[in-house]
Amino acid sequence: MDEKTIEARTDAYFGRTRHIVEHFGDSRVTYAVFIRRPVIAACGLVVQWLKNVAKAQGFALDCREMYAEGEWVGAGEPLLYLTGSFTRLAPLETLVLQRIGATCVAAHNAYQMAMALPSIPFLAMDARHCAGFEMQEQMAYAAGVGSRAARKEGARGFIGNANDATAGFFGLDAGLGTMPHALIGYAGSTLRAAEMYDEVYPNDPLTVLVDYFGQEITDALAVCRRFPERAARGHLSVRLDTHGGRFLEGLDPQSSYGVLERHTPGTIRRYRSDQELRDLVGTGVSAAAIWRMREALDHAGFHHVKIVVSSGFNVAKCSTMRDAHAPIDVIGSGSFIPDRWSETYATADIVAYDGQPRVKLGREFLLQKVRDSHETPKDIS
Repeated sequence: MDEKTIEARTDAYFGRTRHIVEHFGDSRVTYAVFIRRPVIAACGLVVQWLKNVAKAQGFALDCREMYAEGEWVGAGEPLLYLTGSFTRLAPLETLVLQRIGATCVAAHNAYQMAMALPSIPFLAMDARHCAGFEMQEQMAYAAGVGSRAARKEGARGFIGNANDATAGFFGLDAGLGTMPHALIGYAGSTLRAAEMYDEVYPNDPLTVLVDYFGQEITDALAVCRRFPERAARGHLSVRLDTHGGRFLEGLDPQSSYGVLERHTPGTIRRYRSDQELRDLVGTGVSAAAIWRMREALDHAGFHHVKIVVSSGFNVAKCSTMRDAHAPIDVIGSGSFIPDRWSETYATADIVAYDGQPRVKLGREFLLQKVRDSHETPKDIS
């Protein structure tokens, strides 16, 4: 990114600051970058961006990463210390903050989701919810970082994502996924959409959306009967994405309670919040809906057909599904994207000018952190 673009995109007062400092004499400064809530350190993208900018503009920059990628970071703990020319660093502040806060929060969310359901693999479906490719890149990177942190503790985490451009963050060459609702609408029936997919991609595993016509169980069984060999080999999955305004086929509040009583009675008998009850026995993709689909598949002899779920699987919903022992094989979710955007606001403060410690009142803790660190800054220019 060139200087003109950076100055156009940063806050105007940083550009004015640069020109004032150029007039009165440059200073070597140290910035501390931090966020006010606990996160998982996911600074790789911003550090690489800084490296590219420093190289393009021809200046030296010392970057001290206080936590390794994937480490837990407490609220207010500095993530980075950046040292270099004030005239060079001042215009970068806005753009650095854009690239670090939401990324670290999303990594924390992805980690928590993975740890809530450690045996279940996740598919990152965040791109459709992102405001352009820069955010898409940041969110996919965050899911990768959070997942690697969770894998160190035995979880599966996010094993892939839904598009090619960011598949590399999950060690893949291409995105994963089979069909959207639009293909079923085009085909005219769920079964016909499955047949079309099988004809064009006969060697690929097949995941079929079964909620388009509100006949999840009927359509799932019809597809299984049409493709018995796929079903027997475990190469067939049904995906539940039931709209939140209705129940899965054949369910209502009373029968939803009954499903959980049959499979996990202790789950529903404990005190629950309204949201937990909705996730357990409410409309949409509830724990009862997942259990009911498993019942129907097993009763028909399709024990190896997998169940993929999507629709609002955030940290809280994943935790509820764990309590219900929901028989999930894969979760597709973009709900690691931060939902409270104000929590993603990172901050940067200068803590030293030409080697002299100086910071605004109330941020003295940043000075203590840099004094306590015995690591050598890393020149990334």
